[in-house]
Amino acid sequence: MPGRAARRAAGAGGLALVLLSACSTYVEDRASEAWAPVYPVEEPARLDSLPTGGIYTETSRGLFVSDRRAARVGDIVTVDFDEKFSASKSQSASGARTNDYDIDLPDAITLGLDDGALTNSTDQSFAGKGAASQSNSLRGRMSVSVTRILPGGNLEIMGQKLLTLNNGNEYVRLKGVVRPEDIGPDNVVTSDRIAHAEIKYIGAGDTADTARPGWLRRGLSVVSPL
Repeated sequence: MPGRAARRAAGAGGLALVLLSACSTYVEDRASEAWAPVYPVEEPARLDSLPTGGIYTETSRGLFVSDRRAARVGDIVTVDFDEKFSASKSQSASGARTNDYDIDLPDAITLGLDDGALTNSTDQSFAGKGAASQSNSLRGRMSVSVTRILPGGNLEIMGQKLLTLNNGNEYVRLKGVVRPEDIGPDNVVTSDRIAHAEIKYIGAGDTADTARPGWLRRGLSVVSPL
C-alpha cells in the first residue's frame, strides 16, 4: 500500500538522521556552515578613490600606505588568544541546639503510681562544608575575517580553524566585536579586547566520541527518573 510504503520510507529516513546526528564529525561539519568565510564584494571605483597625487585620501586605510590593519569587510585580522580564568569558592555552616525541661506533677494527678516527675530533652546539631574551584586557559593565534562594519565604526569579526588529526578533527571558532583602535600596527588584536566574544574549542571524531557516552545512553539518562 502506498501509505505503508511512505511510512516505511519516513521511518528509514528518521533512523538515518538519528544515526548521522550521533556522529560528532557530521554534527560539527554542519555547524561549520554558519562559520563560512565572508568575502568582500568588489565595488565600482569612486571618484574620491582615484589617484589624485595626494598622500591622504578619505578611503585610505591609514595615514601611510604601509598601514595594513583590517578596516573593511573581508579584511583579515589575527587574534592572539591569552585567556586565563580562575575561580574558587568555599563555604561552611554549623549549628547546634539543646533543649531540656522537667515537669513535676502532683501525686493527686498520677494517683501515686510514680513520683509525678516528667523529663524531656532534645539535642540537635548541624555541620556543612562546600568548596569549588575552576581554572581555564587558552593560548595561541588564529586569523579571522571582518564580516560587518557596525554603526560607530566597530568591526564584527568571525572565523574558524579546522585541524584534522589522525583520529578526528579540532574546531576553533571565534566571533565578536573589536574596535579599530585596538588592532595593533601588526594587524593583531588580543582576545581580551574582543567584546561579546564567543570562543569555542570543540573536538569531533573517534577520540572525542570515546570521551562521552553514546546517544542512546544520554537519551535514557534524560528520561530515567532514577
